[in-house]
Amino acid sequence: MYTLTNVTKTYTQSKRTVTALNDVTLEIPDGQLVAIQGPTGGGKSTLLQMLGALDRPTSGSVVLEKASLSGLGDGKLTAIRANEIGFVFQGFNLIPTLTAQENVETALAPLKVGAEDRKRRAAEALASVGLADRGSHLPSELSGGQQQRVAIARALVKDPDVLLADEPTGNLDEETRDEIMDLLEGLWRDRGLTLIIVTHDSAVARRAQRRLHIKHGQVKDVA
Repeated sequence: MYTLTNVTKTYTQSKRTVTALNDVTLEIPDGQLVAIQGPTGGGKSTLLQMLGALDRPTSGSVVLEKASLSGLGDGKLTAIRANEIGFVFQGFNLIPTLTAQENVETALAPLKVGAEDRKRRAAEALASVGLADRGSHLPSELSGGQQQRVAIARALVKDPDVLLADEPTGNLDEETRDEIMDLLEGLWRDRGLTLIIVTHDSAVARRAQRRLHIKHGQVKDVA
């Protein structure tokens, strides 16, 4: 699925160079459930941006399947994000003036899916996360766990190969956290997704097939 070879990412901040990723070489097989942990500022978000085709490395290569993300133009990267990668964030990122159904439909807009097909697929995605009866509700009318389920449905509605989740349980209480992880694990098994979760929560990380730790821009497997 992913092959990263000698990936380095540097930024310039206040006239000094910051190395967010430092010569990272890593393979993530198709269908693996991976948790990424590490201290704040250790490079977790930068690594996720590389995997999500949101940024390019300063040096080295990032390959998704056979596509070299580090060498593609903006248009092709946008197409890969639209078709192949789903994103789930800590802050849900729902549009407050749209219903749950409409929020999920937004993920299909770049794919030029017809209106009726958008509605059908969004309804099916909401049903798959247990919200078949909440499609007409605004985000403000939903609990935090329900909002995260809507965000997961939005990520899944385009049937991606990869689901990238950045602290997906960070804003949730312990009980709701476990419910969301149960949901993500079930979707991962049923759909054959590659699921990559960035988390500070060791209880979440322990549920993964594989745990990676990133510190000072370097990635190691956790035994």
